[in-house]
Amino acid sequence: MTRFRPCIDLHAGSVKQIVGGTLSTDNTGLKTNFTSEHPSAYFADLYRKNELRGGHVIMLGPGNEDAAREALAAWPGGLQIGGGIKDSNAKVWIEAGAEKVIITSFLFPSGSFSLERLQSVLDALDGDSKKLVIDLSCRRVGEGWRVAMDKWQTITEFEINKDNIALLEPYCSEFLIHAADAEGLQAGIDEKLVEYLAEICTIPVTYAGGGRNIQDLELVENLSKGRVDLTIGSALDIFGGKTVTFEECCRWNESRRGTTA
Repeated sequence: MTRFRPCIDLHAGSVKQIVGGTLSTDNTGLKTNFTSEHPSAYFADLYRKNELRGGHVIMLGPGNEDAAREALAAWPGGLQIGGGIKDSNAKVWIEAGAEKVIITSFLFPSGSFSLERLQSVLDALDGDSKKLVIDLSCRRVGEGWRVAMDKWQTITEFEINKDNIALLEPYCSEFLIHAADAEGLQAGIDEKLVEYLAEICTIPVTYAGGGRNIQDLELVENLSKGRVDLTIGSALDIFGGKTVTFEECCRWNESRRGTTA
């Protein structure tokens, strides 16, 4: 069944919630919804105490490595790590305590997908696909979606479709897919994308972008028949949100423990 997946988004060393589409290399026009007074380890420990596994720590640009390590140290083996992951550091982050590494831009040199690079990451993890998550964060192009890289500013030619998903699934244990056009806006999920992901993915997938409340968890569960999990960020009270509490999300997951889709 659909679960709530927590997150720790790191920017300039702090835990933040950012409007995804405003990220850029020089941060011109960056819109921040929330900056926490708490360190990353505070949230990692909170998730650990509530048994919220599968949360992702995302390093949005440089200057976040120390904060990421602090989060992983607070819950070894309980969190995934993404942002700047490549073949040369994937195993380092596993050794630092990450359950899995999340890879995005490294797979798309010059905007084109590289199977060779994907294989190199898997090789760095000793061939263990269970430790790899592929992030296919995307933006809508026409009637479909294409993967967006470099802080979601560069739209690649790689489409989110059945053939491409089938190509990637043998190399990883799950997908993480941010709908970059909806990320941080608290304006509702991309319903068509959620439905489509449930249709074409045969391994676990987490959708992020636009989640506002418990009703959106119900909506994702219904649209995906329980096959897609949902991350809620900016709307959560622990991140300054007003429309859903962390406690509500914990209760949602508790009610679905021991059940299957």
